[in-house]
Amino acid sequence: MAILKPKKLKKGDLIGIISPASTPSDLSKIEKGVKYLESLGYRVEVGENVGKEHGYLAGSDDERLSDFHAMFKNKDVKAIFSVRGGYGSGRLLDKINYSLIKRNPKIFVGYSDITALHLALFKKAGLLTFAGPMLATDFSGKINTFAEENFWRILTSSKKIGKLHNPNGEKFYVLNSGRAEGNILGGNLAVLTSIMGSEYFPSFKNSILFLEDIGETPYKIDRFFNQLKLAKIFNQTNGVILGRFTDCYEKDKSKSTIKLNEVIDHYFSKLKIPVIYNFSHGHIKENITIPIGLNCKLNSSRCFVEITESAVI
Repeated sequence: MAILKPKKLKKGDLIGIISPASTPSDLSKIEKGVKYLESLGYRVEVGENVGKEHGYLAGSDDERLSDFHAMFKNKDVKAIFSVRGGYGSGRLLDKINYSLIKRNPKIFVGYSDITALHLALFKKAGLLTFAGPMLATDFSGKINTFAEENFWRILTSSKKIGKLHNPNGEKFYVLNSGRAEGNILGGNLAVLTSIMGSEYFPSFKNSILFLEDIGETPYKIDRFFNQLKLAKIFNQTNGVILGRFTDCYEKDKSKSTIKLNEVIDHYFSKLKIPVIYNFSHGHIKENITIPIGLNCKLNSSRCFVEITESAVI
C-alpha cells in the first residue's frame, strides 16, 4: 500500500481544530491553545461544533463527523489538530468518507482515544498521521519544551527525522535485544484492542508496534496484552516499543495484584523480537511525537529508535 505523506506546515498556514472524542471541562483551554498557535505565526480555524457536549462526547456523532469532514474538505486547511482525547473517536470510523481523506491528505494530530482514527486512516486511506500533542491537553498551559521542539521539527521539516531520544539522556529499558525494521504502528493499548477484528484495524505484519496507556489497572493491561497475544499480533510484528503506562497500578491496597512490570515481563521477555520499554510517549508532558505508518528502525542492542525518512513532503 502506498503511504500518503502530508505537506509540511509553514508559518501562515491554516490549522483546523476539531473535537472527535470528548470536550474539555474548561473551554477556556481551547482559546488558550488557539492563542498559542497564533503566537507561532499560524492561522487557526475552530470547527463549528467544537465546545459542544453530549454526555462524555464532544457533541453528537454527526456533529463531530461534520467538523472532521469539513476540515479535510477545506483546501485552505493544511493541518488538523484534535482538542483532546477521552472517548468517541471509534464511533466515527464506519461513517468517515475515506475517499475524501485520500484526495486531501493533510497533517492530522492527536493521541490517546485518537488512536482509533490514526489506525483507520492508515488502513483505509494510507494516510500517515501523528500521535502527538493536543490543543487543550498540551498547548493550553505551560508547554513542555522537549515535546514542543520535537513536534514542530517533525511537522515543518522535510528532512529525515533520525534518531528519537528520551529527554535528559534517559535510557530505554531493554527487555529483548536485537534489531528490527518496519512501519511504526500502534497507540493507546485499550483503544487499539477495542477496534481489533474490525475492518479499520490495519495489518501489523512486519511492523514496529508501539503501545501506551493511562489509568488501567495491571489486570486490565494483562487482558489487553493477552488479547494481542491470542490474535497473534506479537507474532506478526518485527519489534515492540512500549511507551509510558501512566497511573497503571492497583490503587486499592486490599486487592491482590500483579505489578505492571511483572505483567509486561510475562508477555514480552520471551518474544524472539527486540522489545524496549520506557520510551517517552504517552500521557506525559515530555511526549515524543510518533509519525504513524512511517518506516522505523529499532535497535535495542544499541538502544536506539530511528525514523529513516521525513514524515512530510
